[in-house]
Amino acid sequence: MKALRNYIDKIKPNFQKGGRFEMFESTFEAFETFLFVPNTVTTKGSHIRDSIDLKRTMIFVVIALLPTMLFGMWNVGYQHSLSIGETWSLWETFWYGFLKVLPLIVVSYGVGLSIEFAFAQSRGHEVNEGFLVSGLLIPLIVPVDVPLWMLAIAVAFAVIIGKEVFGGTGYNVFNPALLARAFLFFAYPSHMSGDKVWIADLANGQGIVDGFSGATPLANAAAYQMDKLPSAYDMFMGFIPGSVGETSTLAILIGAAFLIITGIGSWKIMVSVFGGGLAAGLLFNTFAVNPYMEIPAWQHLIMGGFAFGAVFMATDPVTASHTEKGKWIYGFLVGFLALLVRVLNPAYPEGMMLAILLMNAFAPLIDYYVVEANIRRRMKRAQKVAKS
Repeated sequence: MKALRNYIDKIKPNFQKGGRFEMFESTFEAFETFLFVPNTVTTKGSHIRDSIDLKRTMIFVVIALLPTMLFGMWNVGYQHSLSIGETWSLWETFWYGFLKVLPLIVVSYGVGLSIEFAFAQSRGHEVNEGFLVSGLLIPLIVPVDVPLWMLAIAVAFAVIIGKEVFGGTGYNVFNPALLARAFLFFAYPSHMSGDKVWIADLANGQGIVDGFSGATPLANAAAYQMDKLPSAYDMFMGFIPGSVGETSTLAILIGAAFLIITGIGSWKIMVSVFGGGLAAGLLFNTFAVNPYMEIPAWQHLIMGGFAFGAVFMATDPVTASHTEKGKWIYGFLVGFLALLVRVLNPAYPEGMMLAILLMNAFAPLIDYYVVEANIRRRMKRAQKVAKS
């Protein structure tokens, strides 16, 4: 590492003001700070100093996503082997899924980072680090069979409209990864819904065994086909069709534990999202008027993208509430609204995406009223002290 550091220091003047490659200063700075923690420090005011910068924070989230990504790759191969009625080895299953998921990741990072670098260069700013996470989240929340050109358009929309028009990382109102999925859902609904989109090569229909549908648990539940729902064990472990990274609740919880232990993710938001979903599920159970509302409340938490959204989407530090009490309110409403959309809207069986995007818009308002309530409470206390 010392030799690499010396080499970077040697070529660095070429990318600084007055150097031959001055126009690529932002790009060089991005690669340098990716490899090494910046040596710049604050000189004015009071600041908390530690060894964690934004890039390291983003890398921690990427590490937390690895269990879901690796399992998702295996599950892609597993679902395909089931569809053709064959039994593959662990390596064959994983390798097939790896080859299917890798292009999604490459396109996501390639398109997204190209736009990020272009905006940074044009503005003369540092490259934003936020896409390190968004670039991996997007491939994990889309069907494995989504055409790459559609994914490229969705990523471009998410980065340009969702981030850069607001000023880049830290200024965006909505979660960029969810905006990419929302764009795909509303622009190309046939490629984001139905049974065939969740299984690689199932759309071709070649060699598919009789009786295999590829329907997700939420699709079956929305059609009131409760007898076709997988077992709770299969849904918790992730042996079901679905988006690449959303099927395994176990893998998601492993990532959640890592985020909580490292202090990167808000456990308050995670717990409150699950609490809101559980509350909505119990309410549906109490006033059940159809088979979907009779599904046990806890079972909703391991279906679809609920767990993934609670751990990796709702906790986005930019678009979520920032006040401590606001996090509880924000998370609870996300979970409650997700089930509200999921159960009461037959046209869209998965409600987590819409719930989080809606609460992204209301997060600043929640924080505002929490702060205002705190100010009023302190004012009343001060007045009581003054009178006494």
